[in-house]
Amino acid sequence: MSSDWPLVAIENICELIVDCVNKTAPVVDQVTPFRMIRTTNVRNGRINLNECRYVEDETYKTWTRRAQLRIGDVILTREAPIGEVGLVTEAEGVFLGQRLMQYRANPSVLDSRYLLYSFLSPALQHQFNSHEGSGSVVSHIRVGDCFKFKLRLPPLSIQQEIAVVLGAIDDRITLLRETNTTLESIVQALFKSWFIDFDPVRAKMEGCTPEGMDEATAALFPDSFEESELGLVPRGWQALSFTETIDVIGGGTPKTSISEYWNGEIPWFSVVDAPSATDVFVIDTEKHITNVGLNSSSTKLLPVGTTIISARGTVGRLALVGRAMAMNQSCYGLRGKVGDTYFTYFSTRRLVETLKQRTHGSVFDTITRDTLAGVSVVYPSDEIIDVFEKTLDSVMERIKGNLVQAQTLVTLRDTLLPRLISGQLRLPDVLR
Repeated sequence: MSSDWPLVAIENICELIVDCVNKTAPVVDQVTPFRMIRTTNVRNGRINLNECRYVEDETYKTWTRRAQLRIGDVILTREAPIGEVGLVTEAEGVFLGQRLMQYRANPSVLDSRYLLYSFLSPALQHQFNSHEGSGSVVSHIRVGDCFKFKLRLPPLSIQQEIAVVLGAIDDRITLLRETNTTLESIVQALFKSWFIDFDPVRAKMEGCTPEGMDEATAALFPDSFEESELGLVPRGWQALSFTETIDVIGGGTPKTSISEYWNGEIPWFSVVDAPSATDVFVIDTEKHITNVGLNSSSTKLLPVGTTIISARGTVGRLALVGRAMAMNQSCYGLRGKVGDTYFTYFSTRRLVETLKQRTHGSVFDTITRDTLAGVSVVYPSDEIIDVFEKTLDSVMERIKGNLVQAQTLVTLRDTLLPRLISGQLRLPDVLR
């Protein structure tokens, strides 16, 4: 079993281990070919390059003087947070920011994807989070320790078989997430077309039928604009405070000292549970509470379709409730006045963009009810909102379904991974 495979120090089976340049790289506002990976870009075996920061050519050359990235390299976060891991799948013009380590497997003895899964295993995560020998919890991983981690090393052929099995699950997860990215961009574009750019109204002004729209839906849109406090808006639409279009729900936290309040069946949302923008929905949370905890605190059970916005701490993160849940007091729940779901969610995303523009792109530190009241929106007729909801329903349900599938696959991978990496479970058993 696992004792058949030797424990080997990582420095003996990698051809390259490099610490990043541990100072802040000067970034620029404009997009360049040179992107910096930060610790926030590395999560759950993946590196998300969608929210990178950009630098100039000279900065890139300076920050890669020790080594440039290659596809297949494994990245480890040393701090804030500890032990997140990602596989490099895109290397051109990409480099490491602070508190990151770069590992390149020696291909004659170590498969790079097996290295990734070893780093994700409980055995290595324990090593990342404690000092060698002492067991004490650490606030960061020391650079010297990054060369000493030990992993089980089966023959290369077995490493590759393990990587193929776990990789096939991850590839399916990636495909589901990429599909969600595409679907989310479609519904984003529709919201922007109808409610930001007013394309159907402009088409009717020109005597044309709005593109891709049936006659009954087109008839709901006006064919002219009128002046308002927000400038020109479709005739008959209102300029309203955002809070006039929604009901706002507060959250709360059951007393953590009372065990009967916790580890129940009710998901309890905090900002750490916020999904990526492309996944939209939150269908489970890190912590759960009991019915007693729900009824003994100020938190409330949010129905499916509620928009959650984080209001303190990490501000402006959004989630659409895909399963009834409670939330903490650092968030607001938002429910559309006319019973809508998706219109409120995408309007809230627009609100966050507006707040960022007001602060010139910097992070705003809090959202209050007054903040929500201080943003005005262009509000269409109830009939148009209803058609928008029905138009999006099947696409949004598919996004949620893909997310459920992805989370099921993550659970399967996380169940198999430690048993395969340790040798407790051999591949013939998995494939039977």
